[in-house]
Amino acid sequence: MGKDKLRRFAEIATFDNVLQLEEGKKLKGCWSSAQFNNNNPVVLELACGKGEYTVNLAKLFPEKNFIGVDYKGNRIWRGAKTAIEEKIPNVAFLRIQIENILDYFAPGEVSEIWITFPDPQPQVSREKKRLTFPKFLEKYKLIFKPGGMIHLKTDNDGLHAYTVEKIDELGLKLHARTEDLYKSAHVDEVLSIKTYYEKKYLVADKNINYLKFSFE
Repeated sequence: MGKDKLRRFAEIATFDNVLQLEEGKKLKGCWSSAQFNNNNPVVLELACGKGEYTVNLAKLFPEKNFIGVDYKGNRIWRGAKTAIEEKIPNVAFLRIQIENILDYFAPGEVSEIWITFPDPQPQVSREKKRLTFPKFLEKYKLIFKPGGMIHLKTDNDGLHAYTVEKIDELGLKLHARTEDLYKSAHVDEVLSIKTYYEKKYLVADKNINYLKFSFE
């Protein structure tokens, strides 16, 4: 690991808005009250990377609490540091493996999930690692409040198609779908937030897929 990554790992350990591994388990069921000192809804960004969506959603919706979830601490560092520098109080980051999410959130604790440009895991052998694989969806359902929404933004046409297929197979409710977000009627202030990777894809003239769905 390079010196810069080591420095970032050391620095996030001092951040009040970052919880890592076992540390985060103590907040299960009480994220809003214990971390944010309020009773506002909790929104997750899974595989948040540098946390662009987490931070920018928090700016747009101060009445909600936003938690970016990722395992790579050197990436989380950027979003967490931005939130501290800009004094954004409704932002936190959780460094865990997403497959263990049930250890960190209680039933009915989460109102919304964003999945923005995750690793599409295109190999058939890695299907179980896709964040919209049915086993992951089952876990999200267990921590959702009634009516909880999932948003998926991806440049990967294969992951988009795969998720549409699973939505249909599992009988989930599809609220919005487009294979070219920025040429659709769906695009708005929220969906116009761009991650580091999305900016690169758009420069390369790549279409951006978007899905919004729920369990009921």
